[in-house]
Amino acid sequence: MVVATASAGTMAAVPAAAQQPVGAGPLPVTFHIKDDNGKWFDSGLNLFGGQSLAVAELPRVGTSAADGSIIPSVPDGALPGLPGLAGLVSPQKATSLTNMDQAEGLTGLVKGAGQQIPALGQTGQNLAQMLNLDSTLKTVKEIGVSNPQARPSALKAERLLGSFTQQVAGLPVDAPINLNQLPVGVDLQGALNELQKFAVKGPPVTVKFVVDPKESEGLRNPMGLIAPEGAQGFPFMDAKGAFFGEKQIQLTEPGLYAFADMVSPYMLGAVVVDDPLTIGLDFGKRSQINSRELNVPSHSDIVNRLVNAFFNITNPNNWQKFDPKNPVSWNPTQAPAPILQYDEAGNPILIPILDAYFDSKFKYPKTLNPGDKAPPVPGVGEVWLDTEMEEFGEKDKVGSATRINAENWNIERKIGAPGINMNNPHNMWTDKDYKFLYQSEWFDDEINAFDRETGKHIVNTQVGHNPAHIMTKPGTDQLIVGLNAGNEIVEVAPGGGPVTKRINVSPSGEIRHPHAHWLSYDGKTAITPNVMTDNASIIDLDSGAVKTEKTGQFPIATSMTSDASKAYTADFTGQSITCVSLKENACADNGKLVHSKTIDLWENYSPIAGPAEGKPFGGLSIQLPVSPDDKALVAANVLSQTVSVVDPKTDKVVKDLPCSAGCHGINFGAKKGGGYYAYVSNKFANVMQIIDVDPNMDGNIADAAVVGTKTLDATPDTKVDGTITGASGMGGQGVLPIPLVYNGWAQQNTGKWAEMLTPQQRDPIGTGK
Repeated sequence: MVVATASAGTMAAVPAAAQQPVGAGPLPVTFHIKDDNGKWFDSGLNLFGGQSLAVAELPRVGTSAADGSIIPSVPDGALPGLPGLAGLVSPQKATSLTNMDQAEGLTGLVKGAGQQIPALGQTGQNLAQMLNLDSTLKTVKEIGVSNPQARPSALKAERLLGSFTQQVAGLPVDAPINLNQLPVGVDLQGALNELQKFAVKGPPVTVKFVVDPKESEGLRNPMGLIAPEGAQGFPFMDAKGAFFGEKQIQLTEPGLYAFADMVSPYMLGAVVVDDPLTIGLDFGKRSQINSRELNVPSHSDIVNRLVNAFFNITNPNNWQKFDPKNPVSWNPTQAPAPILQYDEAGNPILIPILDAYFDSKFKYPKTLNPGDKAPPVPGVGEVWLDTEMEEFGEKDKVGSATRINAENWNIERKIGAPGINMNNPHNMWTDKDYKFLYQSEWFDDEINAFDRETGKHIVNTQVGHNPAHIMTKPGTDQLIVGLNAGNEIVEVAPGGGPVTKRINVSPSGEIRHPHAHWLSYDGKTAITPNVMTDNASIIDLDSGAVKTEKTGQFPIATSMTSDASKAYTADFTGQSITCVSLKENACADNGKLVHSKTIDLWENYSPIAGPAEGKPFGGLSIQLPVSPDDKALVAANVLSQTVSVVDPKTDKVVKDLPCSAGCHGINFGAKKGGGYYAYVSNKFANVMQIIDVDPNMDGNIADAAVVGTKTLDATPDTKVDGTITGASGMGGQGVLPIPLVYNGWAQQNTGKWAEMLTPQQRDPIGTGK
């Protein structure tokens, strides 16, 4: 059974049909993968504003399947072994499974440090309903009625459930409960396990993914992130690549299943498949994680950290909203559901209220400091940043490009491009004269050229499915565009002209899905990270020849040193950075130069216990540029909300710095008087960070620091080509500081752009050119 539920606050506004997407066995749970904020994997479940979660129950013969209170109406014979099902899921039953009928009283119970935490019996809510004991009790009674042999065990379980309610009433709302340590726990688990012999599992739950070009202009490719141990087919990946159409999978084991789109991996969906003969919603005994082939107990830090991230990412109400001048409280709301997990010793661990547990574990609420803090030294020129989730009244697709003055930090312009219904602008670049702003439409098949000064749209060029990143070749000014849902990089004539060349990044023919490529200073070499195949393509742009290098898992972004001696990939689910030599051995490994090296961002992290206090910790890394002077590499980490600072001379992590929710993009721009700022974007926060990797210019990056922040909302003085109606300043992804300061591009600066820079900034590594 799959039910979608709504909170009390949203129920009246949502049509009943939209609240109740229901599946049982072969009747599928359906996710429509869309371009819309908060509905990327749309199940129809409205959970505080996000619609990416479904709850399923494997049907059991002899339980509530018999009276139709859980299984929806289906024709006789549609489900073998479960004949004559009738009835529909009532809204009351649906909402009770995730406690959405009690949401107002079960969220925000943890107020912060020093505040008293109530006991489970002090919430003012029905404790049996709150822990789903009423549902378990109903199932127990049905088994006893349907099978006389089960009656003694059913009566015992019924009695023990009453004792269980009394024993947990005095326990705090935020603390996990080891059921085996309760006086009644072992006997209750034994009685419930005994009843499973009389209630045989029915057919598996079917999940269907629908990619309709009317809902998603770009191709999609869902894959599994989390599944219970024993799940068939995990990680549910399709080697055929992204598609329009439908894909189905079967879920056979109770537990948590989470999915992501391989093209846009922040697009998430999840199904909790519950066993009606357990207390709380099942996460499974052990969880498989599509990262490093992890198999961990479901009550482990990585599982709960990912689930916390899921709710913060998929629910726009949970995104971080900074105020420019004042501190504000950020208290994201998680599902107030009871969750059953298991620890390393196999003990059943009940999380009585997930929202309260996460509030304590992740220390919510948090204070967001004022969003506008200018660095002590101005920047040079301007910074363009893709606020990819900003919503406009004049178009039905989201996203804009935002221009920040790097000298006075004013938000000068927003290009939402309603006239072309610009769809999820993701990354940008510019020409050598800075006339054009080249902008990708990640969820479409086009790139656009805008007048950089006026924001006027000039031309769009159809390049292929899901163009993600754009760079220009130093010297020729041709555009190189990666097709994230395809298998190519394409060359486009300067000014956004026609496609002049296509290069397949996969000489073997396998689908690779290249994402954030990088070019060498001389425009001769490109590197693409290939998310499908865990490798990188090194491409000779003149001949089209391709060499393949192994990387960590799911490489999503790349960079190069200024002399193109080595490149780096951000291994998104590998939790690492891979260094690859492009010529002779150049990667540093404990004093030796080697061809390749893995920089482990989890060196100080235990997937079961969590991060070591006070030590660097990264994970789910995305953009990772090397500074133009090769002093530092900085990598944005979504999982840890940190920026890893790496020394390219040693290829070791020096420290990490804080970023905001969903930190994603980084690029370097010039600091006035010398040096560089790294500008950091954040997908789920309306703020960017400004990092100085060497504040005192002594060459030692140990003092790298966040020296400023800037909120990204439009102000009354901002020039906007439409009306911003939602997600103001949100969705920070691609970052483009102008003038360009990387080796090969910096030397092309002329006129006023050259005059803004120091001699070192005009020639970052002293080439004399």
